[in-house]
Amino acid sequence: MSETPVEEMSFEAAMAELEKVLGQLERGDVALDESIALYERGAALKARCEAKLKEAEEKVAAITLDGDGTPEGLKPVSGL
Repeated sequence: MSETPVEEMSFEAAMAELEKVLGQLERGDVALDESIALYERGAALKARCEAKLKEAEEKVAAITLDGDGTPEGLKPVSGL
């Protein structure tokens, strides 16, 4: 497991580590205590990925298009 705090990870880093965590849990070759720690880390990584995806969706939704469909600016979005 990475020592990087989950809340500081990029989407890509969190997703890569989540895949490793899932692989370890699926193999089932870790002790119970380690499995619990992996599960907790995995849950935090999943939440981080979901939050980063939501941020990206909100940014995309804030892009305004002109009549031709060309991006022309951003509309204000609360919370950003």
